[in-house]
Amino acid sequence: MLILVADDDPISRRLLSGNLVRWNYTVEEAEDGNAAWAALTRVGGPQLAILDWTMPGRSGVEICRELRRRPADAARYLLLLTARGEVSDIVEGLENGASDFLSKPFQTDELRARLAVGVRVLELQNKLAQQVAELQQALDEVKQLRRIVPICCYCKNVRTDKRFWQRVEDYLVGHNQVDISHGICPDCWERVIQPQMRELWGHEVPYEDGESDQPGPTPETV
Repeated sequence: MLILVADDDPISRRLLSGNLVRWNYTVEEAEDGNAAWAALTRVGGPQLAILDWTMPGRSGVEICRELRRRPADAARYLLLLTARGEVSDIVEGLENGASDFLSKPFQTDELRARLAVGVRVLELQNKLAQQVAELQQALDEVKQLRRIVPICCYCKNVRTDKRFWQRVEDYLVGHNQVDISHGICPDCWERVIQPQMRELWGHEVPYEDGESDQPGPTPETV
């Protein structure tokens, strides 16, 4: 994992970097707050950072506060490093967005343990984000499938989500909140209605295009 070490003190910065390299982390260094800000806000920048509280440019606390205001960069694990050790200082750092707090001079074992916690938190966040993305993809696929309506090629009934078959009119009313009006198309009029008219009345009836708001005659009722 790539870890940013931001400290204006070159000796402290090199000491931190040396320990991280020994623990098999990849290290990027920043000698002031502005360089740290540029590294953390670039695309693909470090997800975990050790920030000195007091630096030229932006302080570690300012970086924490400003990053938390940016949704794209809020998911960083920020370890604030400082010589301040008062409870009020710890509260100030955490309230401004620091993920953890480590006092100078730090114990090597404590630093390693706190970094391990940060790595676990980031891994869990990344895993959760991946699961959310997979769930969203599955939901999108379900929505796409629901737009595909199976219709019987003979009777034209529609298969529902529960694998029941129902008339297309009932399906449309139930799924689209629409009312159905009935009419007869010209082809069905010529193919079905006119033969019945000729048989019953001995003459044809002209076709009139239109539809009603109430259920109208169907080939079965004419």
